[in-house]
Amino acid sequence: MQQVAIDRVAMPAAGRIGTAKCSSFKQSVRGTRLQQHKARRAAGQPGLLQLGAVQAVAAPERGAEAASAHSQTNSVMAVILGGGAGTRLYPLTKNRAKPAVPIGGAYRLIDVPMSNCINSGISKIYILTQFNSTSLNRHLARTYNFGASGVRFGGEGFVEVLAATQTPTDKEWFQGTADAVRQYAWLFRDIKNRNVEDIVILSGDHLYRMDYMKFVDHHRATGADVTIGCLPVDATRASDFGLMKIDNEGRITEFAEKPKGEALEKMRVDTTVLALSPAAVKQQSFSASMGIYVFKKSLMLDWLDVNKTSHDFGGEIIPQTAKDHKVMAYLFNGYWEDIGTIESFFNANLALTHNPPNFQFHDPQGPIYTSPRFLPPAKVIKSKLTDAIVSHGSYLRECNVNHAIIGLRSRINEGVTIQDAMIMGCDYYESDAQRAALMEAGGVPMGIGAGSTLRNVIVDKNARIGDNVQIINKEGVQEAAREEEGYFIRSGIVVVLRNQTIPSGTII
Repeated sequence: MQQVAIDRVAMPAAGRIGTAKCSSFKQSVRGTRLQQHKARRAAGQPGLLQLGAVQAVAAPERGAEAASAHSQTNSVMAVILGGGAGTRLYPLTKNRAKPAVPIGGAYRLIDVPMSNCINSGISKIYILTQFNSTSLNRHLARTYNFGASGVRFGGEGFVEVLAATQTPTDKEWFQGTADAVRQYAWLFRDIKNRNVEDIVILSGDHLYRMDYMKFVDHHRATGADVTIGCLPVDATRASDFGLMKIDNEGRITEFAEKPKGEALEKMRVDTTVLALSPAAVKQQSFSASMGIYVFKKSLMLDWLDVNKTSHDFGGEIIPQTAKDHKVMAYLFNGYWEDIGTIESFFNANLALTHNPPNFQFHDPQGPIYTSPRFLPPAKVIKSKLTDAIVSHGSYLRECNVNHAIIGLRSRINEGVTIQDAMIMGCDYYESDAQRAALMEAGGVPMGIGAGSTLRNVIVDKNARIGDNVQIINKEGVQEAAREEEGYFIRSGIVVVLRNQTIPSGTII
């Protein structure tokens, strides 16, 4: 069916059309429209279609290239893995799933793969969750509503959360990444996904910007059964990753999970196969898995049916598949960070304040989306800010902030010094009257109290830091679990718990 571009018919000058004149006016319009239609057709231009009281110009059919692009993305589905209990990110995952952890002042980790999918044109998206998924579900519902029946994506787009559940055939929770997909294999085979040919498996705790359709195009062009996203890395980082050996065509021949010593040396590869420059090849002679994959849908679901004791993609399914199927590597040579630990999370956030940063949430060609909150601009009064990100709705008064992220609705009072810190902010405001009543009763309002010093610290949401508090890890402790006092120390970084109060005068 042809698309039509609608233009209003020019109406007479102001004034009513009488009943007697109405009929003759319609006939006049029809006659004029017919003459215009014949003239346009004679000139080889699109004709006019009569649609009641409007005139419609018939637009040409969409080009083959546009139709092809639509069909390509229409045959791709993304599955984002919500991860396990997130013990390495604890206590940030105490009350939330890993993908729901705030990042960059105003975003959540799930916004990264979701935005990459949208920017790549992939509109069929499932998110598999198991632990503490309430806030994640709420954020997804508020942010990624594709409209009734996915109308914004031709009626077939959707974002759906698939939670771990027990059924007559599956009475266990998700046992791993592959098992999570296996338990919903029936849905991926459903008529709703009949057009899907390839499935992109993604993680919800990575920071990067990527066009997934280039990933899929490479997978299809090489005739691969499975394609793995890979990073070129040097020897200092290689032992932190699952490594792959590749042949001269980029086909993966061997895997090793975080090898060390002699086993690490055996995994060196000629990364010129991945189109790296000679200079880069000398430094980056290892190929590391990003933990993201493209599978042929039919192959993946059949494999999961047959190998029911294999629960993990990276450690089990992929190495087994490589023995008798074509498993290819796809080079990603941009910025990528695994936000798997408190230390990596902290460093990745503070790196956003660098000038220029390795990663920016706004890019005209591929912005990272998040929930619209309709907050006022930040208000900064007589303060000194150096290499800092200050989010919407924040209030800073006579303070000193250096190399830090200040999250939504944060309140930083006079005399505060913040150095190398991430302040996640608050979920709601306290009115001046509420704050005054709290202080009169000996309580602590939300935010950072006057005269406090915070260094090398993460302050989770809705925390209350009293006046003249020092959070500086004075004793240089590397690891400590002091939950009853409202904080943990992980890798030397103090983490103040969500909704916790640190009384005035406290020294940590």
